[in-house]
Amino acid sequence: MRIKLRKGKQRELINSIKNQHCFTWEEFADFLCVKPAALKEWYLENCLLPIEIFEKLNKEQNFDKFVVERKDENWGKSLGGINSPGSTKTIKKPKNSKELSELIGIILGDGNINFHDRKNAGTYSLRICGHQINDFEYLTNFVSPLITKLFQVKPKFYSSKVSKAFYVIANSKELVNFLLNMGLKNGNKIENQVDIPKWITKDSNFSKACLRGLIDTDGSIFRMSKKDPKLIRMSFKNHNLQLLKTVRHTFIKLGFHPSKIIHDETIFISRQKDIENYINEIGFHNQKHLTRLDKIAP
Repeated sequence: MRIKLRKGKQRELINSIKNQHCFTWEEFADFLCVKPAALKEWYLENCLLPIEIFEKLNKEQNFDKFVVERKDENWGKSLGGINSPGSTKTIKKPKNSKELSELIGIILGDGNINFHDRKNAGTYSLRICGHQINDFEYLTNFVSPLITKLFQVKPKFYSSKVSKAFYVIANSKELVNFLLNMGLKNGNKIENQVDIPKWITKDSNFSKACLRGLIDTDGSIFRMSKKDPKLIRMSFKNHNLQLLKTVRHTFIKLGFHPSKIIHDETIFISRQKDIENYINEIGFHNQKHLTRLDKIAP
């Protein structure tokens, strides 16, 4: 659905939010997860605002009084790429597995689910974000094929022009609904305190796969001390305290000895036998960790 505002008010709304946040135009487009060209068309009032963009800009509802018409999504051509209507294409619905567990770990680490459900139109997307250089191979050669294999959905890629962010994006209503049924939630994972589904933590193989997804996205591996370069440490950092508690408990169930949660955001694995067991029993799929390990391993 598209929102038609009184003439001049669409430009005024866009300008007010841009000035409020002191955005450049490229930063503003990145904030909205759209292409700069789409934002320009909206600002020039050549195209109407998609309802989800209008709601994001109009959180204080100051511009509701200027809405003169709500048009069906079939009106006009959709702009903005990422914010196009969610696909209703039937997907493959995978059974619980190590691969699905790993993807859920990846989503809990660097992903999010977004949907805006409306009567006549909606947007539904799974987005996984990483670094344009450090995570490029992982996202394009592992994460994207994993999504395709599990759901028969081919993701798209999007590179930010104002940061080093790189996105894998899968637009699909059925995919989003499937992940919601798995226990994931729409919107901010930290505010929602999204946790690892219980069907994963009850199975050791599923747990290992999920932990691999989490470490590959929000983990790091490094030398513990310059004085002894042979000592290696792993860390997992996340601002979701509930997820941190579950990750720590899951490591303990698997026989590891993680540290206490430090500053409500980080746990460490420092025992060298634990590091060895992680590498041998769980391992990495993100090449940046393997490259780092090759550099620091004795």
